[in-house]
Amino acid sequence: MPVGFVKNKCTAIVPCDRFPGLIIVCTENNYGKISPCFYIFVLCMTFLIKNAKITDPLSPYHGKKLDLIIKKGIVAEIGKNLQARSAKVIEGEDLYVSPGWVDIMADYCEPGYEYRENIYSGLEAARAGGFSDVFVVPNTNPVAGTRSVLEYMLRKAAGHDTRLHVLGAVSKNTEGKDLAEMLDMRAGGAVAFSDGWKPVQNAGLMVKALEYVKAFNGIIIQVPILAALAEGGLVNEGETSVRLGMSGIPNIAESLIVHRDIELAKYTGSRIHFSGITTAESLNLVKKAKKDKVNVTCSVTPYHLAFTEEQLKNYNSVYKVEPPLRTEQERKQLVRALSDGTIDCIATHHRPQDWDAKAKEFEYAQPGMIGQETCFAMLQQAAPDIEMSRWVELLAVNPRQIFGLPPVRIAEQEAATLTVLDRKAKWVFDKEHKKSAGVNSPWTGRELTGKILPF
Repeated sequence: MPVGFVKNKCTAIVPCDRFPGLIIVCTENNYGKISPCFYIFVLCMTFLIKNAKITDPLSPYHGKKLDLIIKKGIVAEIGKNLQARSAKVIEGEDLYVSPGWVDIMADYCEPGYEYRENIYSGLEAARAGGFSDVFVVPNTNPVAGTRSVLEYMLRKAAGHDTRLHVLGAVSKNTEGKDLAEMLDMRAGGAVAFSDGWKPVQNAGLMVKALEYVKAFNGIIIQVPILAALAEGGLVNEGETSVRLGMSGIPNIAESLIVHRDIELAKYTGSRIHFSGITTAESLNLVKKAKKDKVNVTCSVTPYHLAFTEEQLKNYNSVYKVEPPLRTEQERKQLVRALSDGTIDCIATHHRPQDWDAKAKEFEYAQPGMIGQETCFAMLQQAAPDIEMSRWVELLAVNPRQIFGLPPVRIAEQEAATLTVLDRKAKWVFDKEHKKSAGVNSPWTGRELTGKILPF
């Protein structure tokens, strides 16, 4: 973003519809009103993407290796051996172009917890990871459980290359007691509804929420954790938890709530999405529900595909996540479910923490891992045999269809909402170039394969 130097001085960065190339930097006064602060003219750069394999089932160029010229955010030309004067050339050893990716669950911590992450740094991390759209959880302070908070978050993100979408809270203050103002939030732009890291435990409240969103074909996102069985647990229950001497979280803490909510979705005829599936039992329940025509979908995180409970042998708190890392057998089941259609999309569960939240005893460390910038490298390492076309379905096509985002098509004169990556490029995820403010990544200082090329 050419105006990154103002990131801590403004409330919103807004493109001017009347004059292309003009960006308006706005501030918020003491009365909460937005007003222009100053204006910046930016150069409308031309990009030439060379010899890239277009991977987009909606595109007439799907599966072909071609050049693309991008001008003023539009795909101006697609063809072979293209030339563009004064263009910035993007090329690589094994280059792919796909529709822009969608991350359906991340935490940008603002308002209230900006010392972990803020909307600007989060969107920069998403852009670096290839995401054109990001859904953020409502676990802020105040909670994104009213239209005013939701609109504040959307204002803060205005004008960024990556579009922010807010998940409105299901319950007031995500306390799991009373329904939040979902219809009002829907009118204010909520893309779906979730209590985020505090999944709905009360079955009666969940029924009401499912019935409520059915009126406008809405969807509830649930992280499958049954608190009554997971409470006090630190890691996956099993041989490793015994060896480490830490209390465990059993698989049934996940599968029970998956089973319950599938039955509730069947009863109401409404839509539910499980984000962060980790067990074979949950996968089987989702697979059966789909066969029974229940409106259920699910996603998996990159770190549950890449890591197992064995990473915890040194008590490294960076691997403390919710749901917990499972066994190698469970990990392999998740990888297989990527291919057979049980898993519908990828959710990074990007959950930044500050140094103090992680640099302490495992028992007291906060859960979560950042993962947007390293997402594709993690996926490719975890499942190297998955074809690029399938990754594009999981990262771009399916989430747009499930959550009703406008489809993206790679064609001439279409908006350049694209992700460009080199599958063979090697790079190091270092502190100097990291965009996220979060410190909780296991990849810091390590070499990765598969690099996003932002433009």
